[in-house]
Amino acid sequence: MSKTYKNKILNILPGLAVCVIIAIIGSIIGKFIPSLGAATFCIIIGMIVGNTFCNKKSYAAGAKFSESDLLAYSIVLMGGTLKIEEVFSIGGNGILFIVVQMAITIVCACYIGRFLKFSRDFSYLMAAGNAVCGSSAIAATAPAIKAKEEDVGISITMVNLTGTFLMFILPALAEKLYGGATLQSSAMLGGVLQSVGQVIGAATFMTPEVVELSAIFKIVRIIFIVFVVLILGELSVRHKNEKVEKAHKEKKKKKAKISIPWFIIGFFILCLINSMGFIPQGLSDLFHTISGKFEIIALAGIGMRVKFSELVKQGPKASIFALSIAVVQVTSVVVLINILL
Repeated sequence: MSKTYKNKILNILPGLAVCVIIAIIGSIIGKFIPSLGAATFCIIIGMIVGNTFCNKKSYAAGAKFSESDLLAYSIVLMGGTLKIEEVFSIGGNGILFIVVQMAITIVCACYIGRFLKFSRDFSYLMAAGNAVCGSSAIAATAPAIKAKEEDVGISITMVNLTGTFLMFILPALAEKLYGGATLQSSAMLGGVLQSVGQVIGAATFMTPEVVELSAIFKIVRIIFIVFVVLILGELSVRHKNEKVEKAHKEKKKKKAKISIPWFIIGFFILCLINSMGFIPQGLSDLFHTISGKFEIIALAGIGMRVKFSELVKQGPKASIFALSIAVVQVTSVVVLINILL
């Protein structure tokens, strides 16, 4: 084992250990209060711990690993529990629903940003983060539009905070509007929430069927990341002068490599293998169990990474921007579900 790899593991361990402990405690409490469930307590405890005695840099790497990497492994393993026909069960209307919802989010985010006098690039980052997959979409879009580091940091913070807030709101709204119906509830969660973790976290408040189908809606959104980044990159270029445009195009060729996230590819590979009957039921059940455990630990990581101080620091203007986009997303998703689904 190389020294660099060993140091990376040691850097992750403190935060990961805290997330595992939170997941265990949250799961135990969830058994006594099943109406709220383990997911709720993992996020709440994570937020409390992350903003108090574990609000130190030494825990940051482990919390981030739990939120991103463990969740990615969870998504891959989920592929081994599904068949390809289940993945495409959302049908043509489901795909159209995702495309229209993403288009509405991008257009409205850009107009709201202009109205609030934010920079064009910051508005593009907020549009990508909310329309596709949160931090990952922002990270993919930033080099394509030559965004400032400050804009990247603020947009990631606001998108994640808004998504965490909606995690608690949308399941209750889906229950009220649709009686918890699997298709409509899954479309709402998978069509609005910003990150995969938030989708799965919100869905765990409902049913296992909603967890699986909402993740599929979300995966379809993520697949469109390539088109979103290319479109926003082209729009950004058009609004820069000729000299900057030329330099940006050269830089984009070198740095803005857009690709489907690896865990989506892994998901479809395992899903295809399972569809061909090569994964025994016992192994598929094991994948399901491990995937569920990783999800709970990831939710603890999500909670730990929500910093109340960051929300206060960004000020009311950025908060209004983020909440306005959320209102547009929720409103449009309700309308589109009634029309298409």
